[in-house]
Amino acid sequence: MSPTTTSTPLRDRIAGAPISWGVCEVPGWGHQLPPERVLGDMRAVGLSATEFGPDGFLPDAPDAKARTLADAGLRAVGQFVPVVLHGADTDPLPTVEDAMDGLVAAGASTVVIAAATGAEGYDERPALDDDQWRTLLHTLNRVSDAAAARGLLATLHPHVGTMVETGDETDRVLAGSHVSLCLDTGHLLIGGGDPVRVAVEHPDRIGHVHLKDVRLDLAERVRAGELSYTEGVARGMYVPLGAGDVDIAAIVRALEGAGYAGWYVLEQDTILTGAPADTGVDPVTDVRACVAHILAVADDLAVTP
Repeated sequence: MSPTTTSTPLRDRIAGAPISWGVCEVPGWGHQLPPERVLGDMRAVGLSATEFGPDGFLPDAPDAKARTLADAGLRAVGQFVPVVLHGADTDPLPTVEDAMDGLVAAGASTVVIAAATGAEGYDERPALDDDQWRTLLHTLNRVSDAAAARGLLATLHPHVGTMVETGDETDRVLAGSHVSLCLDTGHLLIGGGDPVRVAVEHPDRIGHVHLKDVRLDLAERVRAGELSYTEGVARGMYVPLGAGDVDIAAIVRALEGAGYAGWYVLEQDTILTGAPADTGVDPVTDVRACVAHILAVADDLAVTP
């Protein structure tokens, strides 16, 4: 279930993620910036919290990971952990528990699970049969229970190119398991779902939010198979909040009205073809625009009767 309602203002529940600087777990994704650059940029744009990023971005040892963020003046909020959930002969729990060690050490709250296909990247995925779906849902419940035992919240992240991508698949997870949801407003839209509907109909199941905005014209081409997911990202499918076709304000309004008290993680999947200084691309500009937009939404909510 979603976090217990608190009085923490929305503007104090805004976090970042290294993927906005092009830092990604997919091999060959693009130029990978070092942690000192990314974490320093986060502080420069006014962020005070972040997700960990992919394995290898921060130190592996839990205490060192926590210390790196603390030294940068950032809180930890969670980690994206893609694992195979549907394999009868594969138990993802040890991998998730390793991630939990770092999250607990850093005082974070959330482990964000994606139903990985078992292959690299997000451009193709197989279909699951009914037995594999039963395994996936059962495994999600096991992960959720293991996280709760550690004082963490497990959330399932519908994600393009994983086994839970579409609106129908998201509904199947909500109906068939008790895991909470990470509502990623961009991935759900690209997968053919309606993030506003999910926020309105299932606010009690949403435990974490990734805020993205998307160009619907490119999202529809990815959905139709005309472009791969990677090609869509490279062509600018993700845009700063307020510049695309996701109704960010409606989603935030629905969640806040229902008592959501979790984090809003600003994520804009980015592929860097080289160092920003060499390409003229500056992730800071786009992230700063995202921060300004969500703060404006927060201000509007504060004055709306």
